[in-house]
Amino acid sequence: MIHNIINFSNVSVIRSDKKILKDISVDINTGENIVILGPNGSGKSTFLKLLTRQIYPSYTDDSTVCRVCDRTVWDISELRHLMGIVSNDIQYDFNFDITGYETVLSGFFGSVGLFTNHKVTAVMEKKAKEMMDFMEISHLQHKYMNIMSAGENKKFLIARALVSEPKILVLDEPTNNLDIAASKKFKDILRKIIAHKTNVICITHQVFDIIPEISRIIMFKEGQIFQDGEVREVLNSENLSSLFNIKVELINNKEGYLII
Repeated sequence: MIHNIINFSNVSVIRSDKKILKDISVDINTGENIVILGPNGSGKSTFLKLLTRQIYPSYTDDSTVCRVCDRTVWDISELRHLMGIVSNDIQYDFNFDITGYETVLSGFFGSVGLFTNHKVTAVMEKKAKEMMDFMEISHLQHKYMNIMSAGENKKFLIARALVSEPKILVLDEPTNNLDIAASKKFKDILRKIIAHKTNVICITHQVFDIIPEISRIIMFKEGQIFQDGEVREVLNSENLSSLFNIKVELINNKEGYLII
């Protein structure tokens, strides 16, 4: 059984002689639903790439630990059965004339689309249809991804990530390009996913993305962890003002969090 999703200690990433991440130390455990919050350029995207094993630490010493799901090195095809990923890069990759149904099926192969060497089984088809029903998008399955709305497109990519029944769903800036109505619907879907016993790590610069089921916030600023703790302890006007370098006031209402 996997107990630690992430176990990082003194992890740094350097790009063009600049330290993008500076001696990051953080543990994320099974069962936690977490928001990674920070302004653009704070190191969130680099942290995501470490998490998904697109990159590794720039250097290591005896104090460096960089484990994901209890392992230091992963084959990406193995990792996707534990971790489903929906990022802006993936959304860009699927912006062509592929149907929503084909997109969901491609999740079994970790590919961008289906190819002749892919053997789609009846079990895969059944699971893909179940996930489309779960995401409430079955009626759109024959629509092409490049003519869908941003919200529709993202729902199919989440269904694609969920077909392998991952333990963790990682969402990168999930409400980018969504209007207010689509963002609200997306948050409802996210709550449904968590209720279905899939843990979520949401990487965002939007306080609006924080739903009641999120128990912990890790704030990134200038390549370092600025704050890390329970929502009720960390999410306040003072911390947000320091995080974004602007005076803000946090408001919590029945629809979630807002800043003014």
